[in-house]
Amino acid sequence: MFKAVLLDISGVLAEDGEALPGAVEAVARLQASGMALRFLTNTSRRTSAAVGEELQRLGFPVEPAQVFTAPGAIRRYLERHRLFPYLLIHEKLEPEFADLPRGEPNAVVLGDAEQRLDYAHLDEAFRLLLEGAPLLAVGTNRYFRQAGTLHLDAGPFVRALEYAAGVEARVLGKPAGDFFRAVLEEAGVAPGEALMVGDDVECDVAAAMAVGLQACLVRSGKYRPGDEAQAPEARCEASLADLVEALLATR
Repeated sequence: MFKAVLLDISGVLAEDGEALPGAVEAVARLQASGMALRFLTNTSRRTSAAVGEELQRLGFPVEPAQVFTAPGAIRRYLERHRLFPYLLIHEKLEPEFADLPRGEPNAVVLGDAEQRLDYAHLDEAFRLLLEGAPLLAVGTNRYFRQAGTLHLDAGPFVRALEYAAGVEARVLGKPAGDFFRAVLEEAGVAPGEALMVGDDVECDVAAAMAVGLQACLVRSGKYRPGDEAQAPEARCEASLADLVEALLATR
């Protein structure tokens, strides 16, 4: 049996501001089982605190310390390396970085900035990268699902800046191995003792397996028929509720 379960949030627990069927009960059962739970997300439209508050509002029994976000990982990196960021981020994420020391930007932080991903902002980021600033990205997700429709995520814009400036982004959220390893270290478990559950076969499932975790792809959220073929060694379940029922039945 696993000692820890890592849960992607969007598409696994909730979608469009509503809990997915059976997800709240499934998380409660996992919490009661004694396994360590951690909630992971690359979302860059909400602060870490807002993510935790939203989960609690939906009825999930979540403690703030259990939530790990890509923007939170970027903030810790900026603090550790004493960098001053040029923030190409969504306006709702600004509070995550509001109290950082200010200075002439020497790092570019790129997230899902929505309407700010225009020529002027991207060109300013390009200029800084040419001057040697590192490119720090929340993730390389190609798209996300909202209101039943797929939308561009930050990944395509990360690739565009990498190509234009001839640089390689440091990805600090999923699918970066360091992101998963940091979560496991905090939880005090080895990779082989943990299960990652996600709806993104590339950034959740395959990425977790690459650093030694076991993984389960759920057929909800951004899942598309045939995704399981990209990670044939991963488990696949219709929903988190179905996975939890199967896991706890074997105890």
